[in-house]
Amino acid sequence: MALSDLLYPDNPKRKQELIHLHQELLDCMSANFHATNELVGVLNKHLGCTITPIEMRESSTVKENCDIIIQVMSEIQHQVQKIDSDMKEKLEPVLYQKLYDIKEPELEKIAIAQRVFSIILGEATSTAAMVAIKLLGSNFLTLTVSTLIGLLAQIGASVLGGVSITIIGLGLEMILHAILGAVERSQLLTAVRSYEKHLAEFKAASEQYQCAIHEVTSLVRQQAQ
Repeated sequence: MALSDLLYPDNPKRKQELIHLHQELLDCMSANFHATNELVGVLNKHLGCTITPIEMRESSTVKENCDIIIQVMSEIQHQVQKIDSDMKEKLEPVLYQKLYDIKEPELEKIAIAQRVFSIILGEATSTAAMVAIKLLGSNFLTLTVSTLIGLLAQIGASVLGGVSITIIGLGLEMILHAILGAVERSQLLTAVRSYEKHLAEFKAASEQYQCAIHEVTSLVRQQAQ
C-alpha cells in the first residue's frame, strides 16, 4: 500500500471510482463511434458521400479519440449543409419551403427531394430522398451533433484529456503526477468530480445522438426489406 493510502484511507476507493468512471466514458465513446459509422455508411451508400469510417485508437488518449470523432461529425454536418444548399439551389422557393413545412406530408417531401437527387446523382432512390428529409427535418444537425461536439471538446480539454484509453493505471498516474499526501487527495477529488460532471452530460447527449442515428438507419433497413 502506498504511503498516501495509509495517510488517506479513502484514496484507494476514490481511485477505483475513477477507474469505473473512466471505463463508463470509454464505453460511451465506443458506442458513439459505432453509431457514427452506421450513419457514415448510410450517407456514403445512399447520398454519394465519401466520408471515411473511424475507429477508436487504443494506444491514444481520450483527447485524441475525441478529436477523431469531432472531425467526422463536422464532416457529417458539412455534408448535411451541402444537401440543404443543393435543395435550395435546384428547387423553386415554394418547393424548398415545403421541405421544412411540418404540415406537408412526408411522402410529398420525399418526392421533392428525390427529384433533386436524380439531378445531382444521375439517379436516386426513394431511400436517398427519405434519408435526406430525415436529416434536414430533424434537430440532428442543429442540436444533437453540435451539442455532442461541444462536450467532446470540453472532455478533450479537461483533466480527462491526457488519459490513455487502455492503460488505466498509467492514465491515473498521469492525472495524479505520482504525488503523495494531501495534494494527491485534492487531485483525486478534482478528477472524480470532473469525470462525474462531464460523464453525466456526455451520456445524455450521446443517447440523443445515437437515437437520432437509429431513427435514420431503422428507416433505411425498413426500406430495404
